[in-house]
Amino acid sequence: MRREGSAGTQQHRHQEPLRTEFEFELPRGFVDETGTVHRGGAMRLATARDELLPLRDIRVRENPAYLSVVLLGRVITRLGTLPSVHDGTVENMFASDLAFLQDFYRQINAEGHTRAAVACPHCEESFEVELAGSRLGES
Repeated sequence: MRREGSAGTQQHRHQEPLRTEFEFELPRGFVDETGTVHRGGAMRLATARDELLPLRDIRVRENPAYLSVVLLGRVITRLGTLPSVHDGTVENMFASDLAFLQDFYRQINAEGHTRAAVACPHCEESFEVELAGSRLGES
């Protein structure tokens, strides 16, 4: 007897590969020590280890709000032409960029996607917008 959803049936389905890295563009941009502005970057999905290790960090123990700085420093894989990104980089970002990255982290890790359902305020038509890599004010 063959059941629906068996391994044989599932092998014939086309599955998209799991997307683990997402592009973004900072609203203001990180300004490095030479004055270069870095706006485009990428963030990978967080692992359990990424979320657990910062809890041992003394800075996080003393100030729980620092958790997002340490966490973002672990999951941002690229920012402009910087050779590396770490918690010190995130510490020196503008508050608006930090807020953007915190929201972006939640979108790709909690909801699992970077699309949002919205409705036009004028005609009330519903549609989806891509949030990853978009600039403020663009649809």
